[in-house]
Amino acid sequence: MGNQTGVLDFLLLGLSDQPEQQQLLFRLFLGMYFIGALGNLLTILAICFDSHLYTPMYFFLTNLSFLDLCFTSTTVPKMLINYLTGSNAISYAECLAQMYFYIAFGTSDSILLSAMAYDRYLAVCHPLHYGTVMTPRLCALLVTVPWVFAHLIAMVHSIFIDHLSFCTNNKIPHFFCDVNTLIKLSCSDTHINEMLVLFLGVPVVLIPFICVVISYTPIASAVWRVPTAHGKWKAFSTCGSHLSVVTLFYGTVIGVYFNPTSTHTSQKDMIATVMYTVVTPTLNPFIYSLRNNDLKGALGKLLGLKHFSKRQLC
Repeated sequence: MGNQTGVLDFLLLGLSDQPEQQQLLFRLFLGMYFIGALGNLLTILAICFDSHLYTPMYFFLTNLSFLDLCFTSTTVPKMLINYLTGSNAISYAECLAQMYFYIAFGTSDSILLSAMAYDRYLAVCHPLHYGTVMTPRLCALLVTVPWVFAHLIAMVHSIFIDHLSFCTNNKIPHFFCDVNTLIKLSCSDTHINEMLVLFLGVPVVLIPFICVVISYTPIASAVWRVPTAHGKWKAFSTCGSHLSVVTLFYGTVIGVYFNPTSTHTSQKDMIATVMYTVVTPTLNPFIYSLRNNDLKGALGKLLGLKHFSKRQLC
């Protein structure tokens, strides 16, 4: 490794150093992690065991559920272990690995959300051409390319972080090893690393977010033209939920990584980070899946329950 400074361990300070608050945070995040993991696992199993859901939309949804499960598992279990044991140490190698997978899964998640928005755009606005455009080959590319690109991004950041020097301060004011936090902690020149965060953040965050907005604009127009008030409200309710979670994800990421450094505070950054690393992956199974009657029917079959299923617009 490139780190030649003698720093073998970091200390993750977490969200609080008060024992009473740590106990509360442990219960809160354990509950959210369990609910999110269970929701994502049930979504994956329901789709895999129901051949009627072997469509592009549910193919993307399966991948999103898997990514959300991996994304939260990169940071939350370590935080829970720290609160449970009272030890907040993390080795340099473990810290670098955590940062790598956090970037890889987070980047894949971001790009996949834009692919799902494009899929919904085709389904709603061009239904007659949907089958010919959204082929199995294109679906595979829209999932594979983000994975490959995300791991390349993670590798670049890891290599450049590994060449930084870390002196006497080994306290990370965060609940996981974030690239921005490590950059601030370094005692060497971090200009290149800071430029990389901004430069690589454009294809990782800004472009996917713009693609989501572009995709949902004609969808909103199509929904507005739905003739019945009930159908319009149902469609707006579903599409609005999708867009609100996507906005929460991209909005907090942009707030953390694209705000001027002078406006950053560790506490604000951590709260924003919790929103897109824990809250949105926990909400996604309920927003994308449990509001969908076809999937609720599949979940009913999986759990031995009876449900009617009707297709929704989004």
